[in-house]
Amino acid sequence: MILKDRIAVVTGAGSGIGRAGAMIMAREGAVVVIADRDGTAGEATAADIRAAGGRAEAIATDVSNDNAIDQLIVGTLDRHQRIDILHNHAGIQVGGTLTEVETAGMDASWRVNVRAQFLAARIVMPSMIAQGGGVILNTASNSGVFYDREMIAYATSKHAVVAMTRQMSLDYARHNVRVNALCPGWVDTPFNEPFIAQMGGREAIETYVRTKIPMGRWAVAEEIAEAILFLVSDRSSFMTGQALVIDGGESIG
Repeated sequence: MILKDRIAVVTGAGSGIGRAGAMIMAREGAVVVIADRDGTAGEATAADIRAAGGRAEAIATDVSNDNAIDQLIVGTLDRHQRIDILHNHAGIQVGGTLTEVETAGMDASWRVNVRAQFLAARIVMPSMIAQGGGVILNTASNSGVFYDREMIAYATSKHAVVAMTRQMSLDYARHNVRVNALCPGWVDTPFNEPFIAQMGGREAIETYVRTKIPMGRWAVAEEIAEAILFLVSDRSSFMTGQALVIDGGESIG
C-alpha cells in the first residue's frame, strides 16, 4: 500500500473523477476525507470505501463557502493531526461565449474553480510545512492548456488553476510540498452534462468524441484515478509544478 496511513482530503468526491480518486487512495491505504456539497453522495462514496475494507469519512462541504472550506481543513487537522494529501477537485462548468455568460457565471466559475482551491491550499500549507512536506493536487482541465469554443468562463478559470499551481510549486518546493495540476479531457461523468446540452445532446457529443479526440473515445474515471494515484504518491516524488494532461490526444490533435 503506497499511501499507508496517509491522511487525504478530496473535494468533489461524491461522484465522477473525485470519487474514483478517493477510492484508489483508500485502496492504497490512505484515510480519505470525502468532501462534497451533496452530503448523500459523499456518504455513499465513504460507505463504498469502508465496504471494500478502507477508511473514509464524509463531510458535507460546499466549496463556494469560505467557512465550509475552513471547517473542512481545520476540522480534519483537529481529528487527524495532519493532512498529507489535499486534492482540490470540486469544480463547475459554465458554458457560453463572452456575450452569453452572465457576470454571475464568471464569478461562480472563479469562486469554485480557483478561489476555493487557493483557500484550501492556503489553510493547509502551514501544517504541511510543519510536518515536513505534503502533496497538493489541483484539478484543472485540458481546457487549462488549450481552448474550447464557447467556454470562456471555464477555460479562463482552468488556465488560472494551472498558473496558480505553478506559482505555489515554486514557492513551497523548498518545504517539500509538491503541487501539481491534473488536466483531464473528456471523461464520461455527469460533470459534462452542461456542455453536452450546449453541444446538442448525447448523440452530438458522441460524434465529437469520435471525430475530435485522436484516440476516438471518452476516458472513464478509473483511468484518471490511476494518474491521481501517481501524482499524490511518492511515485511522482521529483515532480512539482506540472500540468499533467490526460485527454486521448485532444489537445495536440
